[in-house]
Amino acid sequence: MDDYASLSAALASGELWQIIALSLTVSLSATAVAAILGLPLGVALAIWYFPGRHFLILAANALLGLPPAVVGLALYLLLSGSGPLGFLGLLFTPGAMVLAQAVLALPIVTALAHRAAEDLWAGYGDALMDLGANKLRAVPALIAMGRLSMLTAALAGFGRTVSEVGAILVIGGNIAGYTRTMTTAIVLETSKGDLPLALGLGLVLIGLTVMISAAAFGLAGRSSA
Repeated sequence: MDDYASLSAALASGELWQIIALSLTVSLSATAVAAILGLPLGVALAIWYFPGRHFLILAANALLGLPPAVVGLALYLLLSGSGPLGFLGLLFTPGAMVLAQAVLALPIVTALAHRAAEDLWAGYGDALMDLGANKLRAVPALIAMGRLSMLTAALAGFGRTVSEVGAILVIGGNIAGYTRTMTTAIVLETSKGDLPLALGLGLVLIGLTVMISAAAFGLAGRSSA
């Protein structure tokens, strides 16, 4: 009963909703950055042939399992006061967390977009060129044609960002009211032994992820109807 009361109180608290809002803001912003960069890059790698292309494709796929803690450490060294980018003052800010999550999501979005675009280019590339589109114009055309596949790539990136702990813990510091997200709060509350609150945060995280994914696919389905 006490556990239930603790969970109910936590779900009704303003602090929890602040954590949820920050988590969604950071994760959606990072996903947007990764999609804006990764979708065109993945499509371009599918239709253009240039020196270093195979290396970039290999790198995108090899970095799918990029260790978050290593990314956090690398960014910490770059953004710390003694680092080359320390003058930006981003360390332990939501901006640094967006950067870390975008770095982790970018290879996923790029690799999945590349695979989808390869199939589209093989099937429709000649038709696009016959219609007068050059390869530069073909990039947005293929993104539009394969929007469900591209959405899947973006949502895979979102799944990586919203579930991320290690990098944002290092680069954000888990500061209450400023850089504490649902995932870092789950780690903190579990370590404190507050399992009901940690479980509640986990359920909220799962629910939000499912709702955002369902809404995105619903909108994409309407646009393709």
